[in-house]
Amino acid sequence: MNSPLLTLDLFTQVQSDYEKRQYKVLSALKRISEDFQHNKIYPHLSNLAELYHTLEDIRKRLNDLRSEFPKRIKKVDFVNQEIEHEIVFVDGSDLQKVEELIEWALPHIKAKIEEGKTIYEFVNEKIFLEEVGIIPNYIDEGYFFVPDNEEAKLLLFEYEVSIFQSAKDQYRSLKTQFLKALGQGRAMRSPNSIKLDLINEFKKLPNPATYAFQTDLDFPFNETVLPVVKRKLIKQLYE
Repeated sequence: MNSPLLTLDLFTQVQSDYEKRQYKVLSALKRISEDFQHNKIYPHLSNLAELYHTLEDIRKRLNDLRSEFPKRIKKVDFVNQEIEHEIVFVDGSDLQKVEELIEWALPHIKAKIEEGKTIYEFVNEKIFLEEVGIIPNYIDEGYFFVPDNEEAKLLLFEYEVSIFQSAKDQYRSLKTQFLKALGQGRAMRSPNSIKLDLINEFKKLPNPATYAFQTDLDFPFNETVLPVVKRKLIKQLYE
């Protein structure tokens, strides 16, 4: 996975290079936009959404602490989101510049998120899911197939759902493993026939939950089609 073009560090050490930081933000957003124009939304869209929510939270914390402790803020630990209070929060301080950069950047980041969401929603509407055979009660493991129209192949995957908990909530994560690709001719076989082949070949799951995806889109597979498929599958399984 590629490293994000925009990271939190870019916003947390603003001193005399405020304008340089603005340039870096705009430059990164331009590169992201170029990928969006080529219908590549991952990992940019999820990275931007996470960054936006983190910056919003930091801004709120700074605003709250400005009113509660106007003369006692020392520094902000952006990694652990903790604040030490000792010295005066004054205009012109490094912390003030951090706040100003965040205020300036948020609308630019939000606009880019909306651009990526538009592509995501279009792709989501053009991908269709079909249950293959009888779906068992146990659905935390199984198979799915999805076409890669750029390569004229049908890609077969195994999936497994993991559950992890944060302090506030419980989340599900979809782990996928590529099994094999079928050429255009073999991919014309029925989904049930492909499912039976998987059962006979891998034998791990005697009655696996299996799903077939269909789409006419020839968008980039790893950067767009597969991430949308995975989110669609999680929604199908548990919502």
